[in-house]
Amino acid sequence: MSKDHFQLTNVIPLPNHRLRLTYADGQTFEVGLGEWIATSPILHPLEETALFAQARIGFAGRTVEWIEDELDLGADNLRNLAIEQAGGIGHERIWNWLHETGLTLEQAANALGISRRMLIYYRDGEKPIPRSIWLACLGWEAVRPKGESLPRQIPTVREYAAMHG
Repeated sequence: MSKDHFQLTNVIPLPNHRLRLTYADGQTFEVGLGEWIATSPILHPLEETALFAQARIGFAGRTVEWIEDELDLGADNLRNLAIEQAGGIGHERIWNWLHETGLTLEQAANALGISRRMLIYYRDGEKPIPRSIWLACLGWEAVRPKGESLPRQIPTVREYAAMHG
């Protein structure tokens, strides 16, 4: 993505495989990479404290890099992870929900009762995703309404299994 809110202006490596990231929109996040490093073979070299401490802003502020053209992570993915770790709802959830449901932006916006533009803001990480919007996504997934009318009740576990079986 080429959004300014995904452009890094500062990266500070912290103890315990954490980074403090500052973005062009002025937002600062801390993100823990320990789990990614432990479970992703490509990131295993970052277990070395000396290498991890070399974290710096990569190409055009769009990555954090350790070894040029060899070991880096996208600034957008790091922001998403930081938001999720802080208890928020990262923009990648909306991307995945749209992909999994097969809804167009227009259909998804109508399903959620918001404008197409607002859905794009959420999807692109330009605005924080309210908890109510993510709950609406989960609710839509649970009932998968047919047509314009919403169901009056949530399906039972058996009904849900039958719908998604």
